[in-house]
Amino acid sequence: QVQLVESGGGLVQAGGSLRLSCAASGRILGINAMGWYRQAPGKQRELVVAITSDGSTNYADSVKGRFTMSRDNAESTVYLQMNSLKPEDTAVYYCNAEDVDFDYWGQGTQVTVSS
Repeated sequence: QVQLVESGGGLVQAGGSLRLSCAASGRILGINAMGWYRQAPGKQRELVVAITSDGSTNYADSVKGRFTMSRDNAESTVYLQMNSLKPEDTAVYYCNAEDVDFDYWGQGTQVTVSS
């Protein structure tokens, strides 16, 4: 089992920045990819960015150039730096981890961007 705990959400004005954190614990050695997803009201959950064990990243077109995912292997933590936030970025953001057997999800953290 892998446990994921997110933090760092909140309310910010358009154009502002936030940094989300996701701390992983448990059987983390088996993780081969981690990512951030988001779900806005009335919409399906969508990929924001994913990073694989070799360090390659895949960003959604809507966040390219504004969001940056990074990781601290020593702390088993991944981060999502979000700059130039827009009202359409408002959503619950979820941390995700994958191993060969399961997808794991954090509890989610709310990000609200006011216009």
